[in-house]
Amino acid sequence: MSEHIHKRHNKSQLLYHIVCPIKYRRSILSDRVNSSIVLVCSEIENRYDIYFIEIGLDENHVHFLVQSVPMYSPKKIVQTVKSILAREVFRLHPEVKEQLWGGQFWSNGYYVNTVGQYANEEVIKNYLKNQGKQKEYKQIHSSQLRLFE
Repeated sequence: MSEHIHKRHNKSQLLYHIVCPIKYRRSILSDRVNSSIVLVCSEIENRYDIYFIEIGLDENHVHFLVQSVPMYSPKKIVQTVKSILAREVFRLHPEVKEQLWGGQFWSNGYYVNTVGQYANEEVIKNYLKNQGKQKEYKQIHSSQLRLFE
């Protein structure tokens, strides 16, 4: 289960389920692109207080289960993740940019929900594994929540 993040002046346990659709709902998520997404997300973890508990795919959108700190709003988390991932995927995989004319990786919108009152962490993980039209859920990353000092 989730651990609290301890900072100098606060202690928090904020989890978000974020869904980001690919521009034009294109199915461009190859195994190479998926590996790059996991790598870039680990770099985001090193630079920001945004921690990826699970990353999952469903044809043309990406699901993130993330933990962060109170100083980052859900909007700020989404903006950070989407902008860095788009830039790095295009840099690492120029063939993806060719498939997505207009120079955008993500659609403008996103879905975000807190994990807690109506759904706990396990319910969200099960949803990610069983959602969508895809017959087999493809989990490309999973980790434990962290305890910070």
